[in-house]
Amino acid sequence: MSEIAVIEVKDAGELMKFIRFPMELYKNNKNYVPPLIIDEKKVWNRKENPAFGYSDAKKFIALKEDKVVGRIAIIINHKEAKELGISKVRFGWLDFIDDFEVSKALIDTAINFAKEKNIPKIEGPMGFTNLDKAGMLTYGYDKLATMIGLYNFDYYPEHLERLGLVKEKEWVEFEMKFPETLPEKVVKFSNLIAEKYKLNVIKFKNKSEILPLVDPMFDLLDKTYSSLSTYTPLSEEQKKTYKEKYFPFINKNYIICVEDENHQLISFAITMPSYSKALQKANGKLFPFGWWHFLQAGKKNDRANFYLIGIHPDYQRRGVTAIIFKEIFERFSKMGIQFAETNPELEENKSVQLLWQDYEPVNHKRRRTYSMAINS
Repeated sequence: MSEIAVIEVKDAGELMKFIRFPMELYKNNKNYVPPLIIDEKKVWNRKENPAFGYSDAKKFIALKEDKVVGRIAIIINHKEAKELGISKVRFGWLDFIDDFEVSKALIDTAINFAKEKNIPKIEGPMGFTNLDKAGMLTYGYDKLATMIGLYNFDYYPEHLERLGLVKEKEWVEFEMKFPETLPEKVVKFSNLIAEKYKLNVIKFKNKSEILPLVDPMFDLLDKTYSSLSTYTPLSEEQKKTYKEKYFPFINKNYIICVEDENHQLISFAITMPSYSKALQKANGKLFPFGWWHFLQAGKKNDRANFYLIGIHPDYQRRGVTAIIFKEIFERFSKMGIQFAETNPELEENKSVQLLWQDYEPVNHKRRRTYSMAINS
């Protein structure tokens, strides 16, 4: 039996092996969606990723007969420990061939790191922050992945459970098919709520008009999710980074913002056309032709993804989502969008799941993080 060697990624060549490994592992899988290599490089560039301002991280590749057979990253988020009192080693970027010795060697790397740092727990897969990809797929392997959702083979959970890791948190995702016509009761209810609370949908003439509302959106996001036990407010550096990363993909027709009579933002929804197939065609590269696939996906698409939705606590459970969905339906109908898929939502976050209840959502994916208590 060949020995498994786990080495820390130290140079640019090893970083490329780390980034490209899942692309090789899933090259014949029709549901895997590769990230852009340039984005993955930025994640591990201390000058590009503000999370390094309060996090320590290391990345490793597993070798068998000098061939890469797995990878893992381990992270300590000191902000999480300080603000929430949660002491744990996060692990992410976890991929491996169907070989138990490989998965064991990778998880042992996280366990040993936790022991060295005297940290009582490991949990993953997850990234640096709340807005990074998280959760190992446990249901929905036959569904196309999204730009912000992890994908993995069905043997991944089996390996982790065999290693003694247990379920920590569960996420659910839903798919909705838009009806040909919106029920009259939905239209009437939307108009009633808008009139009752004196609310208005903001109309954008161009993309630049969205910029002044980006920071209020992030503030509203903090207020929406502050009640969740795992949520930490975003730093100004994080807001800037996410703005720079995602704003180029934003289309004004996919952004819904609702304001009150004082022109204060009280709700928003960020959706995007599905870029999954474009990413598959780009195969990690924007150039020379990757950008063309993104351009076409933005112009002609029958599928959209919900990325973020925020509702001020004062307006939650007051029917504001009816306004958002009426607006989304009208816009999507014009653009030929027939299906929409939600962002992963914590199973415990019932308030967000209630947003979709009137639109016949189908729970088509589930994912979870796994954890293990560490004895020092």
